[in-house]
Amino acid sequence: MKQTTVIAGLDVHIYTAAKFATSTKPILALFALHGRLGSSDTGSVQDLISGLVDAAEKHEGERDLLVVAFDHRNHGTRLRDPIANLDFKENANHVHDMWAIQTGTAQDVSFLIDFLEAYLFPTRERTIVEWGVAGISLGGHSTWLVAAADPRVRLAIPIIGCPDYLKLIEPRAVAHGITVGPPHFPESLVKVIRAKAVTALPYTSGGSENPFLGKKVLVLSGGDDTLVPWTASQAFVEGLEVGPTGRKEVIVFDGVGHAVPPQMVQAAAEFVLSVL
Repeated sequence: MKQTTVIAGLDVHIYTAAKFATSTKPILALFALHGRLGSSDTGSVQDLISGLVDAAEKHEGERDLLVVAFDHRNHGTRLRDPIANLDFKENANHVHDMWAIQTGTAQDVSFLIDFLEAYLFPTRERTIVEWGVAGISLGGHSTWLVAAADPRVRLAIPIIGCPDYLKLIEPRAVAHGITVGPPHFPESLVKVIRAKAVTALPYTSGGSENPFLGKKVLVLSGGDDTLVPWTASQAFVEGLEVGPTGRKEVIVFDGVGHAVPPQMVQAAAEFVLSVL
């Protein structure tokens, strides 16, 4: 089932299993974020949403699943400048635009967490007890950002995404013959990225300063992905500490490029079902 709610001008799409309508169970609300050049109602994210909802329909757990989707900034119904979504070949500001979009979308997730329950259940008919994010490609980058920044997000599934933006984007620039420096990499922007990137946080610590402690993280990557290579994420992911109450699983799919095949959707669904 799908319904659309407008929150502060933002179209927010809600997907649930058929049995959700008559249930009173507490809810896990999971954001599903699409990739660059896509939208919330097309492509791989719809395969992910369908896989999650279908799995939830057949599952009997203590909680129900509610999947939330919306368009990235400058995508879908929010598109203002198509060039800003393109890569270095057509867009000299590729570094700026991709960072701005992924960080902005991460902020949108936190914004919607503030308001979503009030819009959907104004008389407390149902209660959202846990928040999660699953994102594909650009949405995977945003997933890392919001999981690090928002303590309410307890479950994160970055799919063919990367937590280390500079380690991802700098080799991409070099491959296009672009110098890693101004104007493509302005000093002011690099300063912001280094300060606000997930890699700037104490993610390897076992202390309370680590924002990932106690969180459930499933990382899904393609072993043959050349656009968002696993090597750009590997050092961070292997060093990531989630503590004794957290959970970290990593699957790198051999022979898979920058794509979301059915086995990735199945892995994501199984991970979500395990916490319902």
